[in-house]
Amino acid sequence: MATPFDLALSLLVLVIAAFAVLGRHGFMAVVFFITFGLLLALAWLRLDAVDVALAEAAIGAGLTGVLLLVARSRLKALEPPLAPAPHPVLRAGAGVGAAAVTTGLVLAIPALPLSTGLQAEVMEQLPLTGTDNPVTAVLLNLRGWDTLLETLVLLAALLGVWTLAREIDWPGRAGRAHRTRPDGVLAQFGRVLPPLALVIGVYLVWVGGHRPGGAFQGGTVLAAAWIVTVMAGLLPAPRVDDRTLRTALLAGPVAFVVLAVAGLLADSVLVFPPDRAKLLLLGLEALLAVSIAATLAMLVFGAPEDRSGRDP
Repeated sequence: MATPFDLALSLLVLVIAAFAVLGRHGFMAVVFFITFGLLLALAWLRLDAVDVALAEAAIGAGLTGVLLLVARSRLKALEPPLAPAPHPVLRAGAGVGAAAVTTGLVLAIPALPLSTGLQAEVMEQLPLTGTDNPVTAVLLNLRGWDTLLETLVLLAALLGVWTLAREIDWPGRAGRAHRTRPDGVLAQFGRVLPPLALVIGVYLVWVGGHRPGGAFQGGTVLAAAWIVTVMAGLLPAPRVDDRTLRTALLAGPVAFVVLAVAGLLADSVLVFPPDRAKLLLLGLEALLAVSIAATLAMLVFGAPEDRSGRDP
């Protein structure tokens, strides 16, 4: 039954992707994008790439979907009542360009050289990395520079969002004030989901040392718990000048930089000594999860906005 299921899944992924790209309504396009991300996560599971599947479901479909919904609601308020349709020539040119790129990619696939990757080399070095999970070993030890840059990019993105705040609104609580019916569906989800997400997020961080999981997956789940709680009106959004918040934002990147500088002095940049690698990786994963959760949540909340004197 594997082959028919895989064929049906592949076809469904293509159909949902087409609806997401060709949809005329922004809301439906975002819904199809979220659905596409969940199906893509299932496809990664079929390829036994559990870590990638977790990241796709949590970040690609979940958090990115929420960001797109927020962006759509804000852009809709700025749109003119009757937006002019693109010129037919422009639409035709865009279609031809997209078709040419797709055709080139399809034709390039058979020409790609067959490769087994670096699996053998990673497994050979795995006992020295302080973890039994090869993905964690690569992300935090063997290729730690890439992960360090990813955390700095997230932080830079948040700083970019904060620069959009008006001077009269700075500093203040992030985003708009949320008003939710106490007996509504969102309020009920806000009471039920965060405790479960907290347990799952902590578990994903802890289990990342020897099984699929880690800081990015766990941090995203923790961010989702915080976002739902704030959107349900159970907690106010934090102030952007809150010291605890800023400590959480900087904890992971600063710890990463400190370890890099310490490794530079010892002539082994972001390559941890085997006798202390496990403890260092666990501490780094925990701090990164906190920073990732805080950064992603603040990206969703957005820059401070005028709350008309409410929710100071």
